[in-house]
Amino acid sequence: MSQDPKRKRKVISSLSEIFNSFIPILSSWYFYVGLISLIAGMELNFVSQSYLNNYVNEGRSLPGLSDLILDNLPFYDVSLLYDLFSIISVIVVVIYIIHKKDYKSIPFFLLMCGIISIVRGIFIVLTPLGNPPLFTGSNTLFNGFSKYEFGVYPSGHVGNAFLLFLMVKNRWYKCIILFCLLIIIISLFLAHAHYSIDILSGLFFAYALNSFGERHLKIFKLDRKYLFPVTDLKPPVT
Repeated sequence: MSQDPKRKRKVISSLSEIFNSFIPILSSWYFYVGLISLIAGMELNFVSQSYLNNYVNEGRSLPGLSDLILDNLPFYDVSLLYDLFSIISVIVVVIYIIHKKDYKSIPFFLLMCGIISIVRGIFIVLTPLGNPPLFTGSNTLFNGFSKYEFGVYPSGHVGNAFLLFLMVKNRWYKCIILFCLLIIIISLFLAHAHYSIDILSGLFFAYALNSFGERHLKIFKLDRKYLFPVTDLKPPVT
């Protein structure tokens, strides 16, 4: 019984530490820019899919493709897996940030996830491909995280999971997210939820956006060496 007060104090102390670490993050405009970009990306995907839904309801059809892998792969209803492991990958990142106390990177995570969502929201309208022929819809528990399941290029499940994998720096957390990513890719193929080009493009888009972010948007990591870069000042020659 004597250990209970100690445990409570330890829990309260840990929660207090997390809260205090969040205060400077919440006071930074970079956090709100990242948050707004994420919300904008989610809303744009909804608008884009609503547009495609209206397009189909008007009697027009979205073109389907022939796919070398899907055409030779049997259908299995495992759609719950790619939604479930997408959620797990996000939870792993949250645990990573808390465990490694990497709170300063939260604006960067939000911004990059927002950007890839915005890019996908644009591309699913620019290249409005129909779902693969055998696709019967995602599991109703999560429904593919969308109201209307239209627009497949590129894969948001793959792109977001791979982006998280690239942004996390710890090897063990990377391994867990990589496992989630592999399950997502395999289940997407087995459920015929995406064409091969969607899945590969999700990987390429995520890699390109992460490279761009690491090169031009490091300031959103709220690290002093990015916020206040040190210049190489040489003493004047006398």
